[in-house]
Amino acid sequence: MSMFRVNVVARNPKREELETQPIEALVDTGSELTWLPRTILQSAGITPRRKRVFATATQQRIEREVGYAILSAEGYETNDEVVFAEPGDMTLLGVRTLEGFGVMVDNIGHRFVATATIVAPGV
Repeated sequence: MSMFRVNVVARNPKREELETQPIEALVDTGSELTWLPRTILQSAGITPRRKRVFATATQQRIEREVGYAILSAEGYETNDEVVFAEPGDMTLLGVRTLEGFGVMVDNIGHRFVATATIVAPGV
């Protein structure tokens, strides 16, 4: 697992002119989803769509709302689910977003490295 910080911008997928200010997030290859503060997501008109249950590092179960956002960081962009983080939750850039960016994490250089997307061969 590798962790470092980047600035992330979340845009409203229904009204792309609405976006957040850059949010510093911890790049966490151990987190499946991206977690951004609820108030910041709501400021861009991004709305929750459903609830999900998560297991924390201490095996506690917590429930949070998730929605959709266009996420960008370090020149990469993808559309992904985003968790509406509550006060006390960490701000994280998760592995699904990294996969959507088409990047791997350079554990030594603490940066993103573009990768080729794996495709299934034609039958």
